[in-house]
Amino acid sequence: MSKFNFDEKIDRRGTFSYKWDSLSVPDILPLWVADMDFKVAPPIYAAVNRCAQHGVFGYVLENDDYYNAIISFNKRHYGVELKREWIMPVPGIVPALTAILQALTQPGDEVILQSPAYNCFFSCIRNSGLVPSENSLVYKDGKFSIDFDDLEIKASSPKARVLLVCNPHNPSGRLWHLDELKRICEIARKHNLIVISDEIHCDIRPNGSSFHAFSTVDESYNDHLITLGAPSKTFNIAGLKSAHVICRNKDYRYRIDRQININEICDVNVFGVAATIAAYTECDDWLCELNDYIQENYQLLKTFFSENYPQIRVADLESTYLAWVDCSSLNLSGEQIKNKLIKEGKLYINDGEMYHSPQESFIRINLACTKDTLHEALNRFKKVFS
Repeated sequence: MSKFNFDEKIDRRGTFSYKWDSLSVPDILPLWVADMDFKVAPPIYAAVNRCAQHGVFGYVLENDDYYNAIISFNKRHYGVELKREWIMPVPGIVPALTAILQALTQPGDEVILQSPAYNCFFSCIRNSGLVPSENSLVYKDGKFSIDFDDLEIKASSPKARVLLVCNPHNPSGRLWHLDELKRICEIARKHNLIVISDEIHCDIRPNGSSFHAFSTVDESYNDHLITLGAPSKTFNIAGLKSAHVICRNKDYRYRIDRQININEICDVNVFGVAATIAAYTECDDWLCELNDYIQENYQLLKTFFSENYPQIRVADLESTYLAWVDCSSLNLSGEQIKNKLIKEGKLYINDGEMYHSPQESFIRINLACTKDTLHEALNRFKKVFS
């Protein structure tokens, strides 16, 4: 029997919700940006409530409880051994990535990434005076894989400096297997590249697949590795602005810390610290049930398309709560599909073009919603493309 009620419908309209309030279309149903429509786990709610009741929200000092929570969670779930001095608190992955790139590169350097890729990666790279070098994923028979021949070519460029890995991958939903990560690491070593591994989605694994942290691939290369992590995606606390950088290299750490301070992104907030501690120490059971619920929603989505649109393919979902759907049979671009769904169905999804998808007719659907919401969304899709 379920301990948590993920079927509870929460009205988020008029709550300063970026997901629900940013498009001024009456009765719009948003399944786009990557946050969840579920209440946070009870221990997180209780921790934030205690902070609110205290009534003083001054500057924060991250204490032993904060660092130990991150350390114990990584050890318990992934067998990763961390030291406190490797961990740098930041308010978010995106500003942290920008600071890291600015600290460790020179203008004009190339940053390799697998496209389709999280859209903010491109803005971080370009805003830092750098050049995105796209190693496009291969899409074949409904599955995505890395083009290692092309990655080798991109890595051999004299301007290549950083290999930015999204592990697990957003938006394709791929969990990179150990042999794939080893090949990435070998290429990075051969060409002396810094590896930045964004692992923010690693806890969301609906089908129970194993996750391999990049730091476990080849410990001898960990001095050239920087990992990005956060409880925000996993525990639905993006609005509390809590994330962390993990860096073993003392020189890199000094340079990154200095850039974080130059960019004035060195402070997290009191609610974020309290929520992080609770999330990483008291919410394993909630996370387990969340993954089960996301898997049920994924199967619901797959069944809908197989029964109603057998020509539309849903990519395998090994991680994230974001379904990546191949709508090429509709003979429309992803942007055209998105606009048509908004205008005719009041359904808001993401189009593949915003992620620089080589396959233009993909859409991304957020599955972190109640089953009733997902049913309604699919009914709207069906009315538009009947």
